[in-house]
Amino acid sequence: MKNNVARKKRAPARRRAAAPVVAPAAGAGTAGGPLRYDPGLLLAVLFLTGCGIVMVYSASSALALGKFGNDAYFLKRQVIFSLLGIGALVICGHLPYRLLRPLAYPLLLASLVLLAAVRISSLGVTAGGSSRWLRIGPFNFQPVELARLALVIYMAYSLSKKEERLDDFAVGFLPHVIVLAMFTGLLLLQPDFGSVMIFCALAWIMMFVAGVRLKHLLGCLLAMAPLAAALIVFEPYRLKRMVSFLDPWRYPTQEGYQVIHSLLAFGTGGLWGTGIGQGYQKLFYLPEPHTDFIFSVVGEEFGLLGVIVVLLAYGVVLWRGFAIGRRAGDSFASLAAVGITAAIGLQVAVNMGVALGMLPTKGLTLPFLSYGGSSLIVNMAAVGILMSIGASSGARG
Repeated sequence: MKNNVARKKRAPARRRAAAPVVAPAAGAGTAGGPLRYDPGLLLAVLFLTGCGIVMVYSASSALALGKFGNDAYFLKRQVIFSLLGIGALVICGHLPYRLLRPLAYPLLLASLVLLAAVRISSLGVTAGGSSRWLRIGPFNFQPVELARLALVIYMAYSLSKKEERLDDFAVGFLPHVIVLAMFTGLLLLQPDFGSVMIFCALAWIMMFVAGVRLKHLLGCLLAMAPLAAALIVFEPYRLKRMVSFLDPWRYPTQEGYQVIHSLLAFGTGGLWGTGIGQGYQKLFYLPEPHTDFIFSVVGEEFGLLGVIVVLLAYGVVLWRGFAIGRRAGDSFASLAAVGITAAIGLQVAVNMGVALGMLPTKGLTLPFLSYGGSSLIVNMAAVGILMSIGASSGARG
């Protein structure tokens, strides 16, 4: 018997097909035509990117001065990344999103090759006990960022193509789990357990939205739970992180160090914050203040008010992204929009959860705010795809 999720997904598709065609409003774009930027989404992303430039400089200036003799080292690079990201947004926004369909498998293959190259090629870079980067000239590239977008595009293409057979375990569920297993296997070799969790949650969400049978999805969760527990228990550093997460104050100089100083930053910020550039924890106390823990610097320097403003900006991104997905003209576009939005939302939730001591420590950046070219450029390109989908379908509301 078909599940309710599948019926809810397919019924709107039939209604859309029978609905009369409405001409787009003045300035609205069509596939390949003039782009109608979604103002809420665009302003929120540009606001977060601008805040990221300011906060990267504030969080990294002392570190950059001590390490490179130039307090603006990370600032200059972040500005370059931001300009490249805006260029990626504009290009992807003006290209018809339907061009992504034939690119689904090439992107999938390229991502798998790049993830493998991190471990087996001379271009791989190891830092902090993990091999997650490829050295390309003067810059490091993190393949997992491209792989996340490639997974979304592949899942959207495959699920939409198999729309009428998603109830079939061997068609609607198993192939996608096999592809997911290939990604997670390569990520565990780095190791990058945080990204593994993001990829699994993202794939599950997309299959759920597409209408894959609920009993298959719930069965997958039950099967994965003991495996995830084993990966934590039998890996000493992960087990230590889990134990310190439960009581970080018991390990103030070891695994609990990062969370404690992150919480101290939020506590120092109070309601209004200490003022931009006046934070204390970033001065060689809080590890990675310009990347993984930049949200803590925001909390210290801008207080609760700044935290709320950042949360609202991310809320606008998620609202507009899901609205575009809900009103997209076909199932591929809808699933791609939902996947892109969910990927951003999951990263935000995990990064903020870690900074606030609500989740075990993971090496995940905060989209648009954290320092890093790979994350910023790929996320901006993904937002451009969202805008292309929105312009083609005239998504509003």
